[in-house]
Amino acid sequence: MYKKIIQLFICSFITVFVQAQSVNINSNAWKSVIKETDQLFTDFATKNNQPGYIYGIVANGKLVHLKTSGMANREMGNPVKPGSVFRIASMSKSFAGVAILQLRDQGKLQLDEPAQLYIPELSDIQYPTTDAPPITIRHLLTHAAGFPEDNPWGDRQLDISEDSMHAMFKRGISFSTSPGTAYEYSNMGFAMLGAIIKKVSGMSYQEYIEEYIWKPLGMHHTYWEYSAVPDSTLAIGYRWLNSSWEAQPMEHDGAYGIMGGILTTAEDFSRYMNFMLSAWPARNGSDNSPLQRSSLREMQQPWNFAGLNPNYKYPDGRICPTAAGYGYGLRWSKDCEGRITVGHSGGLPGFGSNWTILPEYGIGIVSFINQTYAPATTLNIQSLDLLVKKAELQPRAVPPSPILLQRQQELTALLPDWKNAEQSSIFAENFFFDYQVDSLRKEAKSVFQAAGKILRSSPIIAENNLRGTFTLHGEKADLNVYFTLSPEQPAKIQAYRIRLEPREK
Repeated sequence: MYKKIIQLFICSFITVFVQAQSVNINSNAWKSVIKETDQLFTDFATKNNQPGYIYGIVANGKLVHLKTSGMANREMGNPVKPGSVFRIASMSKSFAGVAILQLRDQGKLQLDEPAQLYIPELSDIQYPTTDAPPITIRHLLTHAAGFPEDNPWGDRQLDISEDSMHAMFKRGISFSTSPGTAYEYSNMGFAMLGAIIKKVSGMSYQEYIEEYIWKPLGMHHTYWEYSAVPDSTLAIGYRWLNSSWEAQPMEHDGAYGIMGGILTTAEDFSRYMNFMLSAWPARNGSDNSPLQRSSLREMQQPWNFAGLNPNYKYPDGRICPTAAGYGYGLRWSKDCEGRITVGHSGGLPGFGSNWTILPEYGIGIVSFINQTYAPATTLNIQSLDLLVKKAELQPRAVPPSPILLQRQQELTALLPDWKNAEQSSIFAENFFFDYQVDSLRKEAKSVFQAAGKILRSSPIIAENNLRGTFTLHGEKADLNVYFTLSPEQPAKIQAYRIRLEPREK
C-alpha cells in the first residue's frame, strides 16, 4: 500500500518552479471592492470640498484602475484628467535613492563614504559632540545625519540656487542629534544627495534622473520645472482659507528640488511603482531595468528604525501594532498581521500625495490631491486594506528552490516507516541526535493511520529557499509536514515536524 502511495508522491513532486501569483482583477470581489474604493475617495472629496484628485491602482505590472475627480485648475476651468500633472512633493525622494545606487553599482561611490568627500563645505562643520562620526551618504539616504526635522522650512527652499545652498552649508549646520544615532526627517539631507549626484556624475541631478530613470521607464510627462508643464495639464495647488479655496504660489525648480520638486502624472508614476514592484520576488532571469533588482530590494529595506506604534488603528477600527523604518528615500512598515508596506507621502503648500505598494502582494496605489497637506496616506492605506481583505488577496508565492523540492520528495519517500533513514544522506548531522528514529516511526504511523489513505499532496509552500511546509491529504484528515534545511552545501534536513489536522465536520 505504502509503496503505491510513495509512487504517487514522487510523481506529484516532479514540479517546476512556482511562478509569482497574479492578482485576479477580473473577479467579482475585485470589481466590487474597486467600486467601494472609488466611493471612499468620492465621499472624502465631498466631505472636505476638495478641489480635485486622481488615484490609480497597479497590479500585475500594469495600471489597472484610474479615477479622477474635480478641478485641476479652478480659475481656468480645467478638470482633473488622466494626464493632469501634479506636484508630488516628498514622493520625489526615492528617485535620489535610485540615482545614488546606480552610481554605487557602477563603482563611482560607496554608501559609507563621508559625504564631505563630495561636498567640501562639510569638512569644516562643527558636530554636536567631539565623538560624532562624519556624515556618510547612507546617513543622508536614511535620515540619520543628525539634522533636525525641517518641515515646513524645507518646503520653502525648493528654488534655492546652488551657490546659496553651498554658502548655507559653509556657514554651518545645526544638529539635533549626533550622526548615526536617530531617525529624524531631513529635507536638507536629500538636497545634499542632489549635490553628490552632480559631483559624481558630472550632470545636474535633474539631468541625471531624467536621462537614467525617467526616460528608461517611459516617464515622458514628468518634470522638474512647473513652467515647463502645459497650462492645460498643470494642476494648481489650493488651500482652504477664509471659506474659499485660495491658489498657492508655485515654486520654481532649484537646488532643493530633489527632496520634493517633481511634477508628474499618475500614469507616469504608475510606471515607477511597477518598477519598484518588479524587484519581487528574488528570482533568476534577465535583470535589465534602470536599477538591478537586488539594489531595488536593498532600497526597500528598513535601514533606520523610525518608530513603533503599539496603538496603530486601521480605518476599520481594528488595532494593529506597527513598526516603521526608513530605507533609501522610502518609508517601510510592518504591521501585526505581517503585512509590509513600502512607499512615501508628499506634502507641500497646495498638494498632498502618497504612493504605497505591498511588495508581497504585487499591488500598489498612488493618489494626488491638489489640497495643502491632504491626507492621501490615510486614503491609500484604507484602500489597500479593503483590497486585501475584501478581494481576498494572498501574498505572492515564494518559488521553491530545487533543493527544497528534492528534500521534500526524499523525505516523503521515507514516510511513515523511516526505513533506513539513518543511512540516508539527506539529513544533517544533528538530526538523529535531536530525533529518535523509533519515536519518529511511531508518530508517523499513528498520524498516517488517523488520516487514512493518502489521496494527494499539495505543492510545497516555501517560506524561503531552505524552509517550507506541505500537506498530505488523506481520506479522513490531513497531515501537515514542515522541514528546514541546514546552511551547508548541499543543504540537508535539520528539523522536521508532522502534524495531524482533522477536518471540520
